[in-house]
Amino acid sequence: MALLKFLQSLNLSINKPQESKKSNTKIIYEYSLNIKPIEAKYKIEHEHISLLIAACSLTIPMSLVGCSQETKTTQNEISSISTQSQSQTVSNTPQKQELRVVYSKLGSLAVMRKQGTLEKSLAAKNFTLKWLEFAAGPQALEALNTGSLDIAATAESPPIFAQAAGTPLVYIATTRFNGRGVSFLVPKNSQIKSVADFKGKKISFQKASIAHYVLLKALQKEGLKLSDVKSLFLPPPDANVAFSQGGIDVWVIWEPYITRNVQKNLGRVLIDGQGLQDLGSFYTTSRKFAKEHPEILKVFLDEFIKAEDWSQKNIDKLAELETGDVGIDVSTLKTIYSKAVYGLLPITDEVVKKQQQIADLWYAQGLLPKKVNVKDGVLTPEEYKAFTPDSIKSNK
Repeated sequence: MALLKFLQSLNLSINKPQESKKSNTKIIYEYSLNIKPIEAKYKIEHEHISLLIAACSLTIPMSLVGCSQETKTTQNEISSISTQSQSQTVSNTPQKQELRVVYSKLGSLAVMRKQGTLEKSLAAKNFTLKWLEFAAGPQALEALNTGSLDIAATAESPPIFAQAAGTPLVYIATTRFNGRGVSFLVPKNSQIKSVADFKGKKISFQKASIAHYVLLKALQKEGLKLSDVKSLFLPPPDANVAFSQGGIDVWVIWEPYITRNVQKNLGRVLIDGQGLQDLGSFYTTSRKFAKEHPEILKVFLDEFIKAEDWSQKNIDKLAELETGDVGIDVSTLKTIYSKAVYGLLPITDEVVKKQQQIADLWYAQGLLPKKVNVKDGVLTPEEYKAFTPDSIKSNK
């Protein structure tokens, strides 16, 4: 509960979970910002669930953690799952153990799930596999904290907030990025020509997300502060409606909202996150799991690499594979994937340094209750060597 209570202190709210159709999904929460309506009351007509999926993802490049309408699980049930998992015998037993991985409807995680490759490899290690679906990174990391999830995938900021809340997470690997996954949308006929024109304008973004971060960086480059603009902390589905009705001057957002609004001729991309984004996404686990099961982490990373390789070489098949799950047409998915970059990177001193700079920026904004030492979530070189595939070690 620590991370969720901490997020609520930042005006974040966790809504009740919704029912699910997938039998293997145990945990699902909806994540939104608890905000007051902006000047006009917009009638919220939510689009496809796929848009909410992407909104919840915090722009995980090609590994979006989807929202679900699945299993109804309360916070008490999370604690129950955690207690059960902690009480199970995890060593010196022939009983099969279970790897619990964050569920995704897009990208290489989805490919692994649909093709069943990870299950097959884990079976040789006497492990079974369970995919657990969450609305967003903070909820996944809270489950990691309670011992009911083993591998999470998030953008760069959620682990920082989790560390501030005391979650004993460790960074497994990070991803490549190119900054095109997040953009500054303006209405089609907007007179805004550059970030310098943002002063006094209504800018919508999700608080403590990659959108928030790149906005801060963009303003800093122009000598502006967040106080120079009118911040609207709208969750993506609500911002989508407000933007379409002319209530937002600038919307800092990610896919598939970018492509959808451009396709509908409602907005245009002013700039994207190139030159503003400093890191890709992170795969994390608990320190306990990393110490006890490095061989399982290696199996996961090996299979992820294979799924990424297949995805990169089969964009058309990838879009066809995932269109049914997310409700996004194949053509749009292909457009989105055309912007993607692939490849896992090791946790290096440079990665830690950049993540620390991001943590320091959040602290300077008053969003962290204390300074975060990112190194607290870093393993020793020997520990990384035990599970990091050679193909990742050689990546720069």
